[in-house]
Amino acid sequence: MVSSTTAATPAQPSSSGFRWLQLAMGIVCMAMIANLQYGWTLFVDPIDGAHHWGRAAIQFAFTIFVVTETWLVPVEAWFVDKYGPRIVIMFGGVMIALAWVLNSYADSLTLLYTAAVFGGIGAGAVYGTCVGNALKWFPDRRGLAAGATAAGFGAGAALTIVPIASMIASSGYQAAFFDFGIGQGLIVFVLAFFIRKPDVSIPPRKKQLNLPQTRIDFTPPQVLRSPIFWVMYLVFVMVAAGGLMTAAQIAPIAHDYKIANTPVTLAGFQMAALTFAISLDRIFDGFGRPFFGWVSDTIGREHTMFIAFGTAALMLLTLSTWGHNPLVFVLATAVYFGVFGEIYSLFPATCGDTFGSKFATTNNGMLYTAKGTASLLVPAASIIATTYGWQAVFVVAVALNATAALMALFVIKPLRRAFILGSEAAAEAATVTKTSAETA
Repeated sequence: MVSSTTAATPAQPSSSGFRWLQLAMGIVCMAMIANLQYGWTLFVDPIDGAHHWGRAAIQFAFTIFVVTETWLVPVEAWFVDKYGPRIVIMFGGVMIALAWVLNSYADSLTLLYTAAVFGGIGAGAVYGTCVGNALKWFPDRRGLAAGATAAGFGAGAALTIVPIASMIASSGYQAAFFDFGIGQGLIVFVLAFFIRKPDVSIPPRKKQLNLPQTRIDFTPPQVLRSPIFWVMYLVFVMVAAGGLMTAAQIAPIAHDYKIANTPVTLAGFQMAALTFAISLDRIFDGFGRPFFGWVSDTIGREHTMFIAFGTAALMLLTLSTWGHNPLVFVLATAVYFGVFGEIYSLFPATCGDTFGSKFATTNNGMLYTAKGTASLLVPAASIIATTYGWQAVFVVAVALNATAALMALFVIKPLRRAFILGSEAAAEAATVTKTSAETA
């Protein structure tokens, strides 16, 4: 059944500079929650060294964080739709600060896991709200806007990876958790006062209609009943699994390969391989999200997915074969994250194109839970690596990415177009029937 809700006529021009300010503040908020995911790998071995809980047990906190972050986004999105983005982002700022303060005091796995829940709730509140808000402000540039917002999350850790690593080395991981937790939460809390959603829905510009974009706003229950949503969900899980595993395990992988502290010189810079890899990963990840979003606005979502997922498979294959070389490790992980992060721009944009703008925050939030589903495989990666080695983990990830690339082009593309055309035809037929009945 198709919703009768359609895009409203804008009372304010979509070219207003105010929306760019909203986008910029959303990006900064995203940057402040980035370390909760991408800085986590730096803490795994120091925590294990202090408490000897084992990597798998410690990494379960990462899984709890990602599951909580993603699976609660639809609930948080409902609050956004009802009360606006400000209060939800303020709540998120408090929760992420509390999470890392708890991490600094955690002397048991129970407390570590509790902190992960708080951090996940806070990060999800900020992430889902900022991405959803970008989709509403930029229906004419969904790929670019979602990519730029997600870039804050992808690249936000790049500027702080080195300071966090230095503080862990000099003052201990507890001090790093506490100081950065308070700082990140405070910035998000303050920015929340200035963030708001558009007063009315802004329709896509005509020049963007070369991309398949629905003219109908589908409600969340209607989205959940559509097969195309679940196909997109499956592909999201397949691609996200490899990226989350690599992000969470990159430090243990480097240590097991015995290259973590090996100096690597590149473009005039010299750093330990692990620090260099994580720093470049964040930069490439941050650049890739808006870049591929912009590309998808030009050549289409599915074609961009095919290119990115295929490249990801190639880089993971390179890591499985030549990852013991420090320079290859640094470069391959950088390129991999450059193409991996685009899922956080392409899927929100595709979701908005397919299901409309009005309920974009909630609908994208439901799709974003795929990241939480994928995170369940992160502890399994540690178990597989212990039994069969990291090469086995990489081979599985290669297969998932290669399959996802083919599905994007040969499954998602035709299904999505058929869904949009069929829904609009049904809506037009219903309108004609209703009009005929009223005039009879």
